[in-house]
Amino acid sequence: MLDANLKKQLDTYLQNIVNPIEISVSVDDSPKGKELHELAVEIAEMSGKIGLVAADDKRTPSMGVGPSGQPPRVRFAGIPMGHEFTSLVLALLQSGGHPSKADPALLDQIRHLEGEFHFETYISLSCQNCPDVVQALNLMATLNPNITHVMIDGALFQDEVDERQIMAVPSVYLNGEHFGQGRMTLPEIVNKVDSGASKRRAAELNEKKPYDVLIVGGGPAAASAAIYAARKGIRTGIVAERFGGQVLDTVGIENFISVPYTEGPKLVASLEQHVKEYEVDLITEQTAAKLTTGDYVQIALESGATLESRAVILATGARWREMNVPGEQEYRGKGVAYCPHCDGPLFKGKRVAVIGGGNSGIEAAIDLAGIVEHVTVLEFADTLRADEVLQRKARSMRNIDIIKSAQTTEVRGDGNKVVGLTYKDRETEELKQVDVAGVFVQIGLVPNTEWLKDSELNLTRFGEIEIDARGATNIPGVFAAGDVTTVPFKQIIVAMGAGSTASLAAFDHLIRTPDPAAVKEEAVSA
Repeated sequence: MLDANLKKQLDTYLQNIVNPIEISVSVDDSPKGKELHELAVEIAEMSGKIGLVAADDKRTPSMGVGPSGQPPRVRFAGIPMGHEFTSLVLALLQSGGHPSKADPALLDQIRHLEGEFHFETYISLSCQNCPDVVQALNLMATLNPNITHVMIDGALFQDEVDERQIMAVPSVYLNGEHFGQGRMTLPEIVNKVDSGASKRRAAELNEKKPYDVLIVGGGPAAASAAIYAARKGIRTGIVAERFGGQVLDTVGIENFISVPYTEGPKLVASLEQHVKEYEVDLITEQTAAKLTTGDYVQIALESGATLESRAVILATGARWREMNVPGEQEYRGKGVAYCPHCDGPLFKGKRVAVIGGGNSGIEAAIDLAGIVEHVTVLEFADTLRADEVLQRKARSMRNIDIIKSAQTTEVRGDGNKVVGLTYKDRETEELKQVDVAGVFVQIGLVPNTEWLKDSELNLTRFGEIEIDARGATNIPGVFAAGDVTTVPFKQIIVAMGAGSTASLAAFDHLIRTPDPAAVKEEAVSA
């Protein structure tokens, strides 16, 4: 089950188990049941602190992990390999008393949560977003005896997926009710179940002193800007909904210079580690709501808090562009998806459509073709924009059809899930229909600047922040970098360079501009 290299790595990790644990296995004679039993036996044989017991769980095959002699509060329904193998390893270590590296205050908050919280998370083993959610909920379950969590492989428990009409992962249920969907961080989950957390956090943020440089956003541009600012020895902060931005949703990265191949979550982990090497105040789970200027630049947050800074760098990035057609929002997560790597396995053996003929669209079609029955690509223009090598690959696959000059006009559904879409042939004006179970939208990016529309900041008609060669905007002390700006190429390495440029320009602004606090002190002393 485990190759020699993986067993060697696992053996190293298992040395960190402090207290005895048990793996409880519920299996049958199916191939997957035998596979899971083999995995559990191999792991148990690798450490004298791991016991193996039989169980009779309602989901088979499944395996529970917990302290010896206690009912397991963490369970894996399915075989936790692929992206979820790390989730299994962490569950073993944390159940055995190995401490988490999460913020101690957050861990204490989890321990003191009151009430019963029974989580279920439906995942696909190819989903790069799912492990973060699974690992967060597993940690919560190991810390608080009132919390349980079950990871459920949707491909293995298809009946449950169909019954609950799950068409996007990760999909989380709490006490039988839908709780959330998509990537969620540990602080986000905790604050969602802890009703008073938001107000407490807002009060804490309001007490923070003004920054020299405050970066709004958490992607590569923001990380680069923060590192460059902190290295100048000035008070630096980052405020973002999540650290990593859209890179967290990127699977393969092959154009990051000096690194032939990496994956989004790995790159984000490295960026975060690098940022934390410096004295950067990293604030997440916060959404910017308004920008105003005065003695300081003020960033009002949706939580009710306000942060102040002498200079601000806006690096809020961009998100997937939506089609804005009837049915898209109604069936989002019910057949309408934006991440083929995450949600593709849920459409195994079904017919799907990909909207968009650029690199992202054709790559999505190629990936999906290996899973689903058939892929129909719809491109608005009369030619594809994807690289020729991708086009050749797509044309070579028998279960991919490409329709050009096609304008999607509606996503059709039966009230519960997607059943097809309607498009207009732009050459004949004829409306046509395609019967599909899933629609994957891959039509580019839109900048995250809605919250700036009422500010004095100059935006283009596309919503991008206008900047000069130094990353400066039309407002003194306000700079911008990355995909949210007019920079012509939306690439990770370009965003990093732009972040450092904006940070250096912001520092130059600071040394040429009086500090409001110092000005006030002089006025008082005079």
